[in-house]
Amino acid sequence: MKYLAPFLIYVGALAAFFSTGWVVFIPLIYAWVVIPLLELLIKPDPSNMDQSQEELAGKNRIYDFFLYLVVPLQYTALACFLYSVSSHQQGWVDMLGKTMVMGLLCGTFGINVGHELGHRKNEGERILARLLLMSSLYMHFYIEHNKGHHKRVATPEDPSSARFGEPVYAFYFRSVIYSYLDAWQISMRDQLKKGRPAISLSNEMVIYHLVQLAFVAVIYFVAGITGGLLFIAAAMQGILLLETVNYIEHYGLSRRAVAHAGYERTKPEHSWNSDHIVGRLMLFELSRHSDHHFSASRKYQLLRHHDHSPQMPTGYPGMMLLSLVPPLWFRIMNRRIERLGQSKS
Repeated sequence: MKYLAPFLIYVGALAAFFSTGWVVFIPLIYAWVVIPLLELLIKPDPSNMDQSQEELAGKNRIYDFFLYLVVPLQYTALACFLYSVSSHQQGWVDMLGKTMVMGLLCGTFGINVGHELGHRKNEGERILARLLLMSSLYMHFYIEHNKGHHKRVATPEDPSSARFGEPVYAFYFRSVIYSYLDAWQISMRDQLKKGRPAISLSNEMVIYHLVQLAFVAVIYFVAGITGGLLFIAAAMQGILLLETVNYIEHYGLSRRAVAHAGYERTKPEHSWNSDHIVGRLMLFELSRHSDHHFSASRKYQLLRHHDHSPQMPTGYPGMMLLSLVPPLWFRIMNRRIERLGQSKS
């Protein structure tokens, strides 16, 4: 039942969409003030489940049900958001707050859970992943993340791995642009392998663009230009939340080049890990990211702590805020990297 915690933000978001004034900002205060403060006070928990507990957790379908439930909930929230911003006269502060709250859902529910389901082998779960990514207009993430990022993580070839000394604002441009271009390259290469034209209606990227254009067109038709523009703004915020997470997860870490093999195998020490409890629950355990890259098919709730994985000084929300102040970020994180003896890339 601990995985009900992320739904606190969801309940707060629904309340925000049908409110005005300070209530609109409660989910943002919870995510960016309350949780970071709690994680400074509560010690991280590095303990892992034993084998029997892990077997039971892996077979527990309630966790999967929660993830599936996110799909209708996400689109319900989007409908409420669009109704609120397009049918009620309200001040720009309320409109800004509601857009930021929807953006928070796009990142924590849409892309985060879409990321988890996108690693599953079941095609039905992968369809749910694409539906969630569509709510942030980032469907190409499904291609680039699975077939690009996981293969090239912690190497100079990976646009989603932040380099030593690279500010998050520069990383945004590099990661967003080159991840998008890489998704095109991967999808066209897959087409050619199947003996099909590189650009055709069977190309995943072509399909995703058509689907997302149709989705935005429906939103414009239903919610008008105001609703459409604010949805795009919320989706962009969700994308930036994802890229900020990418930044903190891999900043400054690199895999050694190996002769005739490209790079050494991806290990837990090639991703930053966080065992801070509140942030773990808020993101369905995503913050145990070292194990996710070590074993990408492992469900989030089964992710393990590794003693030799580099540890973040606080949880994801606090680290994301820290990254937005580059001098402070470099002062704290560069020292940790130097202690790890990591090469700088």
